[in-house]
Amino acid sequence: MRNAIVPVSLLSLALLAQTPANAPDPWKDSDLIEPQALAARISGSGLKPKILYVGFPILYRGAHISGAELAGPASKPEGLERLKQTAAKLPRNQELIIYCGCCPWDHCPNVRPAFRLLHEMGFTRLKLVTIPTNMSTDWVTKGYPVERATPKSE
Repeated sequence: MRNAIVPVSLLSLALLAQTPANAPDPWKDSDLIEPQALAARISGSGLKPKILYVGFPILYRGAHISGAELAGPASKPEGLERLKQTAAKLPRNQELIIYCGCCPWDHCPNVRPAFRLLHEMGFTRLKLVTIPTNMSTDWVTKGYPVERATPKSE
């Protein structure tokens, strides 16, 4: 009997250790877009992609990628609902680019739930901007196009 308890206990510990932070990223390398590539696209004369910011509103108001729409924070239930409502109006085959940039990429609480939700909603041309450090370091200080939102109550 004691021998049967050990494997069950080990399995329980393994399942507890499998938290979202330890889970594999929900995207493939082909789902990623580098900041420089996106900056060139939105600065050019071609068709602009739909860009959704899935992070915190205060950071969006400070500076966000030109043309991006606030649709988060995806780490909170109300933010995921906002993202879902925003995305529900879009064709599933439209190119859709999301980003956050609140903190280092591997600690971001917003990009993974946002990507999972949009993927589950059936978006077939979903991309994620790689922002390894934060929005300021990886976008703003490089001189890429930004907008600043006017303050309003959220």
